[in-house]
Amino acid sequence: MSVIPALVFPGLVFGSNGPNLVLTFSVAMAVMVLVSFCLRPMAKRMAAVSGLYSYTAKGLGQRTAITAGWSAMFGYGLVAMASLLLVGVYVVQMFVSLGVPLADPKVSAVLVILAAAGAACFLMVRGIRISAWFTLLMESISIGVLAVLMIIFFAFNAPKVNLGSVFAWDGNFDSLPIGIVVAVSAFVGFESPTTLGGEAHRPFVSVPRAITWTPVLMGVLCLLAVAAQDVALKEAPLNIAASPTPLSDLFSQTSPAFAAVLDLGIAASWFACAIASVNALARIFFCMGREGVAPRIVGRTHPAFRTPSGAIMVIMPIVAIVPIAVIISGASPERALVNLLTLGAYGYLGSYILASASMPFFLRRIGEDTHASWVLGAATTLALGVVFWTATEVSVRTGNLQTVVYGGLLVASVIYARFLQLRLPKRLASVGIYDETRELDLFHGRPTS
Repeated sequence: MSVIPALVFPGLVFGSNGPNLVLTFSVAMAVMVLVSFCLRPMAKRMAAVSGLYSYTAKGLGQRTAITAGWSAMFGYGLVAMASLLLVGVYVVQMFVSLGVPLADPKVSAVLVILAAAGAACFLMVRGIRISAWFTLLMESISIGVLAVLMIIFFAFNAPKVNLGSVFAWDGNFDSLPIGIVVAVSAFVGFESPTTLGGEAHRPFVSVPRAITWTPVLMGVLCLLAVAAQDVALKEAPLNIAASPTPLSDLFSQTSPAFAAVLDLGIAASWFACAIASVNALARIFFCMGREGVAPRIVGRTHPAFRTPSGAIMVIMPIVAIVPIAVIISGASPERALVNLLTLGAYGYLGSYILASASMPFFLRRIGEDTHASWVLGAATTLALGVVFWTATEVSVRTGNLQTVVYGGLLVASVIYARFLQLRLPKRLASVGIYDETRELDLFHGRPTS
């Protein structure tokens, strides 16, 4: 709500001919709702630890599942990196807003990122319940803070507000696909409850409900936020529109205290996002470790808390080192965020395409496919494919290497799956075996005798 609309905003990504924010986020919301409709039938029938990876294994087979799993982990990892980078940027900005002198902002940002990574690691290893409640608390507070501050801002600036600009658009379709890909970053992770099926209470009820309503709620909040930011940023000076913290800079003109509160809320929200992303990534990696298609060490659980501590401890240093490298190198934070979130969105889109295409095949295996399931699976896959292909075409034409990087990941995953098929067929055959429905899932742990 606070950061991604500013990344789609013309001043940061597309020069002066950016897409209409409301249209961009509306299309992204519609596509994500279609994906949720595809995932829901599978979530109602299978309590998975690894979400889309296992769904794809049951629908399109083990080799395709390897690609889906790698793509999903790629997306989760890059969004987690972007999240930690934003935590560092906004906490430092909070001190600036409060007038607290910092000897070296870069060192301060690196220390904040390290502290955030350590705290996230502790919460995730400690247990999914505590990390999930912490995530919910942080997100609720940050959304509340942002909503209140937006109301205050527009209450004081009502005479200057021109809502007509919210729906204005110059008809430039070239920037729209990439804009949608970046906008998808606001929704990605809505499917992460599918990785908690093995730990959730009543997974066949709670997981489908979560993945159905999260993109709808997020879409409504985003549309309200992008409409407000469209008005605010178009009237803002160029140095604010091009800033890595545009909303904070906007509020600091009126009240540094309000800006500091906003910075803290945004930092808390992205810290929660980092926890959610790594939690989901770790569970896919953990499942792969259990099945033998990833190093066995990542398939280990904590002896006391029974969490995938091996995967978490391997992933977290990698996730933390990238934002630290961005800060130390002096690279532009906003450009790094655009690259990380866009690449992450490519990863999510790839896994969504495969999982959506898997849905009717998944249902056919258990004799529950319908004409509607085939139409829904085909329509969703086609919609995702059009967005992905068009964004790829624009990216290649403009000389951007994001598509090349993601394409390299896909090729590597296909080669690895082929290697497993030729040299380690038993390991490949084990993909999807770890996630099987259990009696505990169906009967809430009560005996059936």
